[in-house]
Amino acid sequence: MYIKPFAVEDWMNAYETGARFNIAETCVNSISVDELFRLTGEDKQAFLDEFCARRMTYGDIEGAPAFKNAICSLYKTVKPRNIIPTHGAAGANHHVFLSLLSPGDRIISIMPTYQQLYSIPESLGADLQILHLSHENNFLPDLEELRHLATPETKMICINNPNNPSGALMDKAMLKEIVEIASSVDAYLMCDEVYRHLTQEDVWSDSVVDLYKKGISVGSMSKVFSLAGLRLGWIVTHDQTAFDAMMSHRNYNLISCGQFDEALATVALENNDVLLKRNKAIVRENLNILDDWVASEPLLYYVKPKAGTTALVYYDFDIPSYDFCLDMYNRTGAFVTPGDCFEEPYSMRIGYACDRQVLLNGLAAVSEFISMCKEEV
Repeated sequence: MYIKPFAVEDWMNAYETGARFNIAETCVNSISVDELFRLTGEDKQAFLDEFCARRMTYGDIEGAPAFKNAICSLYKTVKPRNIIPTHGAAGANHHVFLSLLSPGDRIISIMPTYQQLYSIPESLGADLQILHLSHENNFLPDLEELRHLATPETKMICINNPNNPSGALMDKAMLKEIVEIASSVDAYLMCDEVYRHLTQEDVWSDSVVDLYKKGISVGSMSKVFSLAGLRLGWIVTHDQTAFDAMMSHRNYNLISCGQFDEALATVALENNDVLLKRNKAIVRENLNILDDWVASEPLLYYVKPKAGTTALVYYDFDIPSYDFCLDMYNRTGAFVTPGDCFEEPYSMRIGYACDRQVLLNGLAAVSEFISMCKEEV
């Protein structure tokens, strides 16, 4: 099977470890296991004593009951029977497509977004239709265009909310309109929701699975809960046909997730209010820093994010984004992601949910590079 190279991951793999100022990272500033127990107030020694006494079997094949119960708290209508644990959200996205799509099936996906959401369906031979999001429309979907693309042959509509890389957020009213479009052609509505709950305002962030029977939600422990090292995610749906297909395929490529991963994730999710309070404070403070910085740089512009951890910042230089970002990396140590990884030229994705000082130092290094570019034009 041929699949296009994964542009953003190839870029991160090549340069992330050597970065001096990593403002390309998309997880909220990661925590250690020690910090998890300090934040939650849970008894680490009791946890370790109980866990270390376990036999290292495959564990609960369909997911630890406590872990699945804890996931339910992130939704309004979800029960443990609706949840499929996976190896990260990357594994979840891949699993949804592999389980539900066949060659020739029509799928509508947005762009820009995480490349999995269009390159995997394309590699499977699906009839891929792209709904382009634009800076002029605040990176929100044009619903009239979506209605035009949604034919009776449409098997799935795939969205990402909050959006990576732009930070755009579809509100409940827009999601309900998309649900109506999907329902009109009896299509699945899949939503990558790995940044869900990281809003700039104190509002409930709706999930498609709470709004539509054929909705499919993907989540993970990585971005919102600062625990990417667990490599743990999930798929949620009320649609029994889709659920059964995904459980059947799971026997081929997953079997079960790690016992330790699910146990630690349970500690985090049972105290999700504590982690969300911490992480919302980080993204809100840091976005203010980023917003002030963009305003101070006349050759930069963006649509201010409403949620998530990333922003797509455009620059006014006639320099391809790979060249721009690599030259900046080599000369200043500032590490961002080229917009061309998302097919958005003359831009860069900045991850602003890192340590505050790293963000400040990284943005200062980007400003230094912009000054160099001005002198060389």
